[in-house]
Amino acid sequence: MTITIFLGSLLGAMALGMPIAFALLLSGVALMYHLDLFDAQILAQNVINGADSFTLLAVPFFMLAGEIMNHGGLSKRIVHLAMALVGHVRGGLGYVAIVAACMLAALSGSAVADAAALGSLLLPMMVAAGHDKGRSGGLIACAGCIAPVIPPSIGFVIFGVAANVSISKLFMAGIFPGLMLGGALWFTWWWLMRREQLTPPPRKTRAEVKAALKESAWAMMLPVIILVGLRMGVFTPTEAAVVAAVYALFVATVIYRELSIKDLYPIFVTAARTSAIVMFLVAAAMVSAWLITVADLPSKVIELVQPFMDSPTLLMIAIMLLVMAVGTAMDMTPTILILTPVLMPVIKAAGIDPVYFGVLFIINNAIGLVTPPVGTVLNVVAGVGRLTMDQVTKGALPFVAAQFSVMFLMVLFPWLVTVPARWFGG
Repeated sequence: MTITIFLGSLLGAMALGMPIAFALLLSGVALMYHLDLFDAQILAQNVINGADSFTLLAVPFFMLAGEIMNHGGLSKRIVHLAMALVGHVRGGLGYVAIVAACMLAALSGSAVADAAALGSLLLPMMVAAGHDKGRSGGLIACAGCIAPVIPPSIGFVIFGVAANVSISKLFMAGIFPGLMLGGALWFTWWWLMRREQLTPPPRKTRAEVKAALKESAWAMMLPVIILVGLRMGVFTPTEAAVVAAVYALFVATVIYRELSIKDLYPIFVTAARTSAIVMFLVAAAMVSAWLITVADLPSKVIELVQPFMDSPTLLMIAIMLLVMAVGTAMDMTPTILILTPVLMPVIKAAGIDPVYFGVLFIINNAIGLVTPPVGTVLNVVAGVGRLTMDQVTKGALPFVAAQFSVMFLMVLFPWLVTVPARWFGG
């Protein structure tokens, strides 16, 4: 009955068009009444405590860093470097999109920001070169979804807070799986392009490659600073986000000089608005998380999945299928906030490594950003590239299938995540 009330009130409110944050609050109030615990003061206290987190400060600073990178020329130079390295091979612009996406993922951690940058810079070039517009848009959308997996990742920050898992360990564990997702896109693009007879751009000269490397050197130093700093224990993930924002601001205004003081206000406003949405979602979700614990919902869920508890692999497959279904109808952040408090006790009871689960969970949610009908990143690429949703969805299908295949490969062979995580994390 408790699960029915929670899900019924949450899904009913969402079906009526209520914003997800308010739907979470409403489901929390419904649970409070059901448990005879309603108290406005407790409700307000949980909302405040939900947002009052030092760790969550990483979210607005990483978002600010991403906005500065896109407007300050850092993202553009990364794309130019990728073009100089692989733009000359057959289907080279597709490989440029994949390489640039992996590089940008190490800068911003936002799928939406990366997809928007790649779409505006590369999609017109790919269409002019003769590539199918829908397929090109689909590739860029799926490439953008690497961002929440390769650190610094906003998704890992939110999951780490909600699940009480080390964010630094999640960051280090996400490096190799993120590169595997890029490799899956690379192979799929090669498979699709092998029979096309398009003339690629001419190979860049050695001098042009050196120039591109020199231009992008300042931008490429940012992920090095963050990863080395985290690995050596110089700063926490929150402090890394501040370092990223300050470094990006310094490079954009002093080194590249593509931002002036008057350009900063709209960038700060955009970052603040996006951060406010995420932080309010987190605050509202903490009310539901507290009530989920009080109502002992996790034990009821464990009873439901008891047949799978003896086989971690089967349990992970069942959970991944559930998250895939939820990802078609819900954005990444609310999915993390709603499912994490319910699933983490199940994961711990089954003896599954929380860091390993966190990586698979975030990968699934990231791919969910390009699964219709919601598909936030699909909408972004469609808007930037002036494509219909049908075009970009059809173009993305083979790449989505490839990324899901890699995800289930990691479910069947957990060492693909755990072994590299030990290498990078020490």
